[in-house]
Order: sequence, then structure tokens, then C-alpha cells
Amino acid sequence: MTIIEEPEPNPTADHILDWLEESVSFLPSFLDDPYNANGIDDYQWWNQGQDMAPEQLIGNTGASSAAATVNNTEATANVSTISVRPTDSVVPGPPAPADSSKKRRNTDDPPTRSSQSHHQRKNQGRRITETEEGNEEGVIVKRSVGNKKNTNKSTGNNGNNGNSKEGRWAEQLLNPCAAAITAGNLTRVQHLLYVLHELASPTGDANHRLAAHGLRALTHHLSSLSSSSTTTISTGPLTFSSTEPRFFQKSLLNFYDKSPWFAFPNNIANSSILQILAQDRHNQVQNLHILDIGVSHGVQWPTLLEALTRRSGGPPPLVRLTIIAPTAENDQNAETPFSVGPPGDNYSLQLLGFAKSMNINLQINRLESHPLQDLSAQMVSTSPEETLIVCTQFRLHHLNHSTPDERTEFLRVLRSLEPKGVILSENNMDCSCGNCGDFATGFARRVEYLWRFLDSTSAAFKGRESEERRVMEGEAAKALTNRAEMNEGKDKWCDRMRGVGFVGEVFGEDAIDGGRALLRKYDNSWETRVEERDGCIELWWKGQPVSFCSLWKLHVKVEDS
Repeated sequence: MTIIEEPEPNPTADHILDWLEESVSFLPSFLDDPYNANGIDDYQWWNQGQDMAPEQLIGNTGASSAAATVNNTEATANVSTISVRPTDSVVPGPPAPADSSKKRRNTDDPPTRSSQSHHQRKNQGRRITETEEGNEEGVIVKRSVGNKKNTNKSTGNNGNNGNSKEGRWAEQLLNPCAAAITAGNLTRVQHLLYVLHELASPTGDANHRLAAHGLRALTHHLSSLSSSSTTTISTGPLTFSSTEPRFFQKSLLNFYDKSPWFAFPNNIANSSILQILAQDRHNQVQNLHILDIGVSHGVQWPTLLEALTRRSGGPPPLVRLTIIAPTAENDQNAETPFSVGPPGDNYSLQLLGFAKSMNINLQINRLESHPLQDLSAQMVSTSPEETLIVCTQFRLHHLNHSTPDERTEFLRVLRSLEPKGVILSENNMDCSCGNCGDFATGFARRVEYLWRFLDSTSAAFKGRESEERRVMEGEAAKALTNRAEMNEGKDKWCDRMRGVGFVGEVFGEDAIDGGRALLRKYDNSWETRVEERDGCIELWWKGQPVSFCSLWKLHVKVEDS
């Protein structure tokens, strides 16, 4: 006899979800996948038709000849018409944002037809009135057109400094809603979800987009708490794994060209690899072995390969690239954002073709189905005749840091490989796991992360709509639903590295100057800072930290003779 143990009921979540089902049609079309991948231009960088030797590609068990297909059928619009009176909405004490009517409009850039029809369905302005504790304060939220231009170079949606919460009304709705869920305040949760539903849009400014992604994350959380509700969100926003490989590659290159979010850390990492090679003259005749634990999906490496050809003495006799592929999950909400590409994406073939055109002897070994928690030194084949450099970017924060401490254990594995250098790039934000706070605390930190991404991406695309923009934003929004997405500040990462036997290395002038030169091509709200104490290079958006890059070498103890 099989005994199935049923989860204990959660009355608060059940009541909320009952309300979602009975009171309002709460899964409108903006929670479906309204995008398609038709009309994609030819992809010009990677040429998959180039010939290459099969023996150069080792262990690529994850390559598939079948490309993922994207459902080109438009989702049927099922939007409930809900009227909100100007004085009906109650919001927990947000400061009044700047009136968006004061922003200049460019009359040469009219809104698209789809944007116009969307905005005709909803009120242009809504007043949210604060009545708690006898303090009445009016907050005006105005719908902005998604492709509206700004005459300034800095094109952040709200035009306010990133240090201030002023104008960031989506957070002033999402975070109190998460707090109400944590406190079990059913009435408040229902009301805030209702207001979010009215204001959320995937095609507005960063606030409207954040409200849409946050609303989906909150309903997903409530569904996970419920033992009886059948409310589910079957289709989410466009993400990497739901796209076609060619469109996915095009989207990556387009994003790298418009935003330094990943382009800057990759630039610093490549310069660091060249710096390590230049510090040891013996490396001129040694093979180079790079252990890639990142999210660049191959876009990072053509620039490095080209730089190796310009070295004095030419490139190494052999360049080995061992890729620790991320593990695809059955539930996308469990995946690390930006890590898992679409089925059929095999950038190894394109890299080999590019290397052949540069006369570089490149060998690629792709390790599939090896979670970082299970990685061992024996899985990575190393040789004394090669220079091993580890490049890990935006993947380690997915590891647990409490019990068990998977992060420290993984860094010990890297230490046992005895690499010549380790490049660590990570999000520079507070941890959002359940061990570091309740749901409301973690959700607020995830919202903060996503806000910086959406705000900077809106500036990068100058407010214009595109499917490339949507796929990047949809991928970033996984951070709201992924309960294992646990960031950690720079100082704690540095302490971990020192604790397992690494010592910080100062970045060379070429790396720092190259990073600053690269940053000048992007929006002027981006800046880089070099920490004197630990030597890290940090990337900041509107005065707020986004990520950091650090360089490490083995700590060699010198014994007194």
C-alpha cells in the first residue's frame, strides 16, 4: 500500500488564491507569453557552416541537432476590465514620485499602435491615497509609453538618482504586499494585488515592468504555499530556454552592445587572463587551460582569442576550454538567471570555427550534467604543462552558504586544482535566501536587484520595445521566483576566498583602463570603482552597486630557512 502524505493546509494562502480565482480574472495576457521570434535577421558573427575537426570538440554530450521552437501563436487576450476610482487605492506610505508629466517628450518618436491600444484600455493617471495613521498623502502614477525617448544621454525611466526611492512606485506596492503575505494580512494582500494588477504592464517603463514581473512572482509564491488551489501560471515571460538558438545568440550580442551588465565583467576577466600569462615568461611555451563557470554562452571568448594572437610570440600552442555547463531544471524557476540557454544551442561549434579563422589551436571540453555541488578535481583534467586559469562569473551565488556551506566547499575544490589564477565576478548585493531573512526581506532584495536591471536596460534600449529586450528582462526576472537565488556582498566573497587559501591580486593598469574605456560607450549613469583594500573592480548604476570583479592567486606560505 502506498501512503501519500499530503501537505498541511495554509489557510492564508488558500483564502488569497480563492479570491484570485473567484473575484477577478487575475491571469491576464501580460502573464502569458505574447512574443514570437519571427523576422529574425541573419546572425552574422557566428558562422556555423565553417569546417572544423571533430576531435577538437570533446565531451559535448549536451549538443542537440534539434532547435527549440518558439510558439508563434499570439496569446489570446483575456483581460478583465476593472475600473479603479482615484481614491480607492491604499498604499503603505510611499514618497510622492516626480510627476512624469514634467518629463520631456520627443514628438518625433510616436508610440507604437500596440502601446496606444494598451494605454487606451487603462486610465492614464491613477491617484493612490495614503490614509494610514491619519496621514493623507497623494501619489500620482502615470502610465508612460514604452518607446518614449529622452533627450538626455542618461535615459533611466524616472530620471532620479538611484540613491533615492522617489519615483520607484512599483517597489512601494510589491514590498508591502510581500510583507502582508508574511504577516498573513489577507485583506491587505488582496487589495495590493488588485492595485498591482491594474498598474502592471510588460511594455511600460521600468516601474510598470517591475510591477508585472513582481505580480507574477507573488502569485507564484502564493501558489507554492497553497495545498488546495489549482491556480498556476503555466506560461511566463520570454526567457533564454524558451527561445530559438539563433535568436538567443542575437539577443545576447545585442544586449552586450547596449549594456555593460555582462560586457564589463567579461572585459575585466579577459584582461586578467592576459595579465596572468604576461607575469610568467614560461607561459609563452605552455598551453593555456581555462575553466569556464559562467553565463557568457561563448560570447566572452572571441575577444580573448583575438587578443592572444596579438601577444608577442603569438598564441599558446594549445588553448583548452573546459566548460562546466549549468544543469537545466524541469522548473525554470529553479534555474540560475542567465545560465541555461535554449535546447540546441551549441556555441562550441561557433567558437571552434572562429578559432580556426584566427589560426588558434582550440580544444573544447563541455561537462554536462555536473552540478557545481558535485564537481570534483578529478572531473577537470589538468596537466603540469599548462597554465590553468579559472573564470567563474554569476554562478556561485546559486550555491547554498549556510548548512551545508556549498560555496566554501566549492572554493576548496577550486583551490585543490592549484590554478595560476581565479577570476571571480558576482552580484554585489545582500543575500536573499530564507536563512538570511523571511520571505518579505528576501523578496525586497530580489526586487532591488531586478529594479537595477530593468532601469539600466530601459536606458540601454532608450525606452524602445524589442524582443531582444524582453528576453533579457524575462531571464533576469527569474530572480524573483527562484528561491535558491542567493546573492552575497563583495566583502563576504573576499573573506571566503581568503579563508580557503587564496590571496587577492591587484588588477593591472591595462585591465582597469580597458574597463573604463569600455564603459564610456554606455549610458553615463554607469560607473566603475576600484577598491583599494581588496583590489576589486566594481560596477555601479546610478550610485548603487551592481557587481564586482576580483582576481585571486594561491596563497603560498614561505617558510623561514
